[in-house]
Amino acid sequence: MYAIEASRVTDRAVLVEAMREIRLAAVFTGEGGLACTQVPLVVDETADGALRLRGHVARANPHWRAIGAGIPALALFQGPHAYVSPGWYETKRTTGKAVPTWAYIAVEARGRLTTIDDPAALRAMLDALTDQNEADQPAPWTMAEAPADYIEVMLRGIVGIELHVEALDGVWKLNQAKSAGDRAGTARGLAGASREEARALAPLVPTDPPES
Repeated sequence: MYAIEASRVTDRAVLVEAMREIRLAAVFTGEGGLACTQVPLVVDETADGALRLRGHVARANPHWRAIGAGIPALALFQGPHAYVSPGWYETKRTTGKAVPTWAYIAVEARGRLTTIDDPAALRAMLDALTDQNEADQPAPWTMAEAPADYIEVMLRGIVGIELHVEALDGVWKLNQAKSAGDRAGTARGLAGASREEARALAPLVPTDPPES
């Protein structure tokens, strides 16, 4: 993933937490033809430190047939993102030398992608995925609440997938290379934006401490 050094994030704990917060990834493969599927994923760290991402795709989705016993894959987690106007910059007011850009957070996980064939493992993955996404509900739903025969039909309609992560990379593109004045203007502009995603980025823009 391209990034200037000031925007790159390599801290594994930060990247894992971001993936757990974002939850949805675009999973790309290239073997058998370029394919991409949006997949909600569970992020697991095993006792030996291995990292895996687990989810599922519809059995009707031909993407899973290319996976086989394991192929190279990339999972891209796209966090908050927003347009950055040059009108927010101090530089625009002083020299006019400013152009638009885009601010964003993204995490890229690369590794080997396999299918989950074991029914018990598939069910465990679905329980974990449900628990993760129901956690903030007033009355969290569980699969046990649905009729067992209905769940069995649903299970036959999906294929589990698991990405065994070999490399992680992250970009927090937040105008880190800009001047203090331009970064302060970026933070103010994002904070006042109409889109919630833009406002979420505002406190993450690095700004110099105020002069004493």
